[in-house]
Amino acid sequence: MEKRVIMSKLPTLTTDRLVLRAFTLDDAPRVQALAGRMEIARTTLTIPHPYEDGMAEEWISTHAQDFENQQVLNLAICLRDGLLIGAIGLMPELEHRRAEIGYWVGMEYWGHGYCTEAAQAVMQYGFKELGLERIYGFHFSNNPASGRVMEKLGMEKEGVMRRHIQKWGQRCDVVCYGILRDEYYARAGARLKSDAEIQKACGRSRAGNRERDCGRDCFPSDRRTAGCPWHCRSGAGRLPSQGHPSAYL
Repeated sequence: MEKRVIMSKLPTLTTDRLVLRAFTLDDAPRVQALAGRMEIARTTLTIPHPYEDGMAEEWISTHAQDFENQQVLNLAICLRDGLLIGAIGLMPELEHRRAEIGYWVGMEYWGHGYCTEAAQAVMQYGFKELGLERIYGFHFSNNPASGRVMEKLGMEKEGVMRRHIQKWGQRCDVVCYGILRDEYYARAGARLKSDAEIQKACGRSRAGNRERDCGRDCFPSDRRTAGCPWHCRSGAGRLPSQGHPSAYL
């Protein structure tokens, strides 16, 4: 029998430019300012607009219990100087060793590769620390930029769920991407080999020349109502009293 994987300690993850850490209530005003933009609400599942006072505090206050219940890992995306720019997380089903990934960053930070960089760190955590076999994500079909982020992560387009989501009075198609454990490690090995060859030839790494992404959001599926990394509750389930932002679509 396989040993059951448990998320026992909330991680802090670091990358070249980012720190991914737990949210605190002090982050609420910043979350409201970033997630309150119409453009963020438009590309996510349940982030409300207008984004009212108290919503961010309510969302953040659910994180500890959601993590303890093994439902959601929510992390703030911060620059190395501490400035919060977005959110990312995993919504796992550990009994099946799979998890859904979701993320969003504020409009001012689109186009700098932050979503890709943050998601790479979270995927590594999921496969290495949690022993996941599969990570997947979704986006609205009219938000192809989110799909390009997933493609940069090595995720494969797996299909389209037609008219799967009701968003602002319209039925929307949803695109699914996924990556398996062996695919992730094969890609990681190839990337390390490529980086080593480039370093040898050029005397420097590719770290300063990362691909840029639009930084837009992907969203969590509607399979349950646990608080999502990106800020939210799923569209098909029961929303909290103030309807939290869901991210990524």
